Amino acid sequence: MSYSNDEARWEAVASRNKGAAGVFVFGVRTTGVYCRPGCASRTPRRENVRFFATPDEAESDGLRPCKRCTPRGGDDAHAAAVARACALIETADEPPMLGQLADVAGLSPFHFHRVFKAATGLTPAEYARARRDERLRAGLQSASSVTAAIYEAGYGSASGLYGDGAAALGMQPSAYRAGARGERISYAVAESSLGPVLVAATARGVCAIEFGERAEQLPARLAARFPNAVLVADDPAFSTTVASVAALVETPARGLELPLDIQGTAFQQRVWAALRAIPPGSTASYAEVAARIGQPGAARAVAQACAANGLAVAVPCHRVVRSDGALSGYRWGAERKRALLEREQEA
Repeated sequence: MSYSNDEARWEAVASRNKGAAGVFVFGVRTTGVYCRPGCASRTPRRENVRFFATPDEAESDGLRPCKRCTPRGGDDAHAAAVARACALIETADEPPMLGQLADVAGLSPFHFHRVFKAATGLTPAEYARARRDERLRAGLQSASSVTAAIYEAGYGSASGLYGDGAAALGMQPSAYRAGARGERISYAVAESSLGPVLVAATARGVCAIEFGERAEQLPARLAARFPNAVLVADDPAFSTTVASVAALVETPARGLELPLDIQGTAFQQRVWAALRAIPPGSTASYAEVAARIGQPGAARAVAQACAANGLAVAVPCHRVVRSDGALSGYRWGAERKRALLEREQEA
């Protein structure tokens, strides 16, 4: 049964339906407590009840867990169930179906899907795809051929790889295998008030904006990432792009009206899109970003996606702070983060 609306959830609470335990929790305004469906405590009045997807949501609303039904008691069991499912995904020749994964986890497919997404930040299908892409990247460096890497990674056909796989890699698999051989990447290092900044772009758009302490270190990072690419420094045709990024650093509230070549997992892409939706001069906590992408409780995964962002300022991870307003970490240093936020607030 689906518990997608409050009417169905209330019916489960009123009937003490233990089958809904783990799908949602409910809070009681008059007692300040939240419970599992099926709790043996006295049934509350409907007008005093609120529903939450997770215990974290209930506690962020000021509620405390019921000592009788211990609504957090299933967290360890859920973690073990997700671990079993992840192990199956990682060892299976073909991505397992949702029903297979739910059976291994010992949960219904609906319940398993919610638990898995809350724990990993990804749906089972997204997790399987991300793991397959990781195997592909590794295989392209070690397998005897591109074809061998395709099948060892779990792609059912070469055509599937050259569609989904090329998008995941940012280039054709043969080019990736050769260290981006034949890929033309234009780049330049410019000076800014926040220190040297490297700007790089493929034919698809800007692929890197990185700060550094010393200008000479930045091209080496790009070369290490794409050892066989054709790196073109200070291309005159690239000067307009560099100037636009330099202006963005000085006035980050203006935004960047250039195409971006953004590569990442499905979850990272969703986080980065949410970051770009935060208005200049505003901030959001990791938990708020997690809620905005429909995954409350995935704050830690959001923080990891922010740390993986390779497009400083253009994908504004500097606008994400801790729940108490503290700046928290920033890939390019807390002082740069503070400066960017101050510039946006002054604009």
